[in-house]
Amino acid sequence: MRRHGVLAVVVALVLVVPPLLVVSLRQNVELKPFRGTDLAESHSMIAELLRGERLVPPPAPPPEVFTNAEMRRFHPEVISADRRWDKVDGALRQRVLAIYRVMKQQYGVEMVLVEGFRDAERQKKLMGKGASLAGAWRSCHQYGLAVDSAPLRDGMLQWDMEDAWTRQAYFLYGELAKEAGLTWGGDWTNLKDYVHVESRDRCLAARRARQARLDARNGS
Repeated sequence: MRRHGVLAVVVALVLVVPPLLVVSLRQNVELKPFRGTDLAESHSMIAELLRGERLVPPPAPPPEVFTNAEMRRFHPEVISADRRWDKVDGALRQRVLAIYRVMKQQYGVEMVLVEGFRDAERQKKLMGKGASLAGAWRSCHQYGLAVDSAPLRDGMLQWDMEDAWTRQAYFLYGELAKEAGLTWGGDWTNLKDYVHVESRDRCLAARRARQARLDARNGS
């Protein structure tokens, strides 16, 4: 009986301890390489989400995520950025939220809105600092047709593309953005903007419409 009791305890430990370790260390689990089959499933999830329920933005992270010492030192422009989802075009908002949900549910990557709408004054300042190549009313942000997002890990926004986890997260973000019909800034040649996605065709149409209004006003 004693031998059976000891054996039962050993078996119980073998069955219970590994799952407990996985749960306790889950926040430190690295992303696995993204296989073609994974992305095929992700693409299907994106399509289903866009056909289905109306998605709502996730709760905003704590304010210190955007105001900590690292942000103040290396990304001060983010602190004053507009992160109001209701200022983002509705169709774009649904596509981005679908991407967020797939990344969270399938890969465990939490994405955070860093900036949405941008007014002309802010655009001018960012261009002057070299943070943007677009002049006033040339950026899709100014029409609510672009957003910047970053992955969140251990309470910190991740920017370092030399870090394998961060790089993989951004490339997944870009892959899913393209599947959702968006343009990803990571594909640009002049300035790689990994955080950026936009509704390119609608943005171009909005810029043309604005210019037409200006031309009509000046010609009247």
